[in-house]
Amino acid sequence: MAYIVDRRLNSKNKSLVNRERFLKRYQKQIRRAVSDAVSRRNITDMEQGESITIPKRDISEPVFRHGEGGKRNIVHTGNKEFVEGDRIQRPPGGAGGGSGSGQASANGEGMEDFVFQISQEEFLEYLFEDLALPNMVKRQLLSTDSFEHHRAGVSEVGNPAQINIVRSMRSAQGRRIALRGKERRRRREVLAALEALEQAGDSPETEAQRLLLKAELTHLNVKIHAIPWLDDFDLKYNLKVKVPKPSPKAVMFCVMDVSGSMTQDIKDTAKRFFFLLYLFLKKNYEKIEVVFIRHHTQAQEVDENTFFYARETGGTVVSSALNLMGDIIEERYSPSQWNIYVAQASDGDNWHEDNQRCHDALISNILPFVQYYTYIEIGDRDPQGLWHLYEHLQRDFMDRFAIQRVRNNAEIYPVFRELFKRHTGEELD
Repeated sequence: MAYIVDRRLNSKNKSLVNRERFLKRYQKQIRRAVSDAVSRRNITDMEQGESITIPKRDISEPVFRHGEGGKRNIVHTGNKEFVEGDRIQRPPGGAGGGSGSGQASANGEGMEDFVFQISQEEFLEYLFEDLALPNMVKRQLLSTDSFEHHRAGVSEVGNPAQINIVRSMRSAQGRRIALRGKERRRRREVLAALEALEQAGDSPETEAQRLLLKAELTHLNVKIHAIPWLDDFDLKYNLKVKVPKPSPKAVMFCVMDVSGSMTQDIKDTAKRFFFLLYLFLKKNYEKIEVVFIRHHTQAQEVDENTFFYARETGGTVVSSALNLMGDIIEERYSPSQWNIYVAQASDGDNWHEDNQRCHDALISNILPFVQYYTYIEIGDRDPQGLWHLYEHLQRDFMDRFAIQRVRNNAEIYPVFRELFKRHTGEELD
């Protein structure tokens, strides 16, 4: 029987480290579970944690076991107990030592799949891993409360936590050298005179001089030691100044078709896409504005609750939403100061005569000024009028225009990741 004893000390946060190691090891299964959860959950439950099931075939652990039977003449390097020719008894068969390949134990019990829970934060972390808004540019300061602290030398006053020990000690040493210099020089002269008197021999005059010099030496030592080793004005503090931090000013326009041709299933799929987008923006970007636009024959800017839960419907005039978006950009979001993003979802239906108005609105008022424009067409029908229009526009604005088709809820998450995948060099702000 072989025993293995692990004598490594446990770290302070061993359970946290082990959990992170475990999540990293099974991230493939976790990503698959997160993707499945997006398609089956209700919108209101989208940001909750998730139960992850690891199949038993994936949770095998490395084990030490006896090798294959038969005649073996190997003596491994480092062995200190056996030499070539020794005979070792074969392990007995049965429970605990048999050679069977099954997973059942001696009492007939087997191994089930392993199930564990990930938190809301971990769920969102896997949900939006390696995603980013494309083409983000730092333009102007977003607000005066966005600052960074930069080192700016040393100061005579400051917080004790910011004390600069090296500069303080250097200042104290310089002060002591400067204040003690005269007394130290005189003390060296007195010591030299005392040594000379010692060699001159004993006489009443030399004894009197010796007493005077010793009294002066005592006075000099008192003056030298009276100078403090560290004084208040020796203290130096690291000076940090607040420097305005350039932050990207960004706005996301969410444009959703709520016309009569959008069935309830299609609307639900569109809402899932926009809710994923909303969660992604909230998690990864601290300061970003979101503008919600619903449209049928008329377009309206609404709040978050109305956007996701209102039931108003009507005909389809897509240009009404694009014109409203152009007006909002002109009034509130100057392209020279803002990173402008657009996400649009529709079933593709639109009045034929309105397609040209959509083309003109996009060419003149929107696409030249946006960082990124995404469009998803929902449904299992053949591509509709809007899709063909946007295909032509994509050729002219390939760097900032992306279109995708979605047939059902299961395709939302893969499409979302494709639209917002992080490219090399892009960073979260």
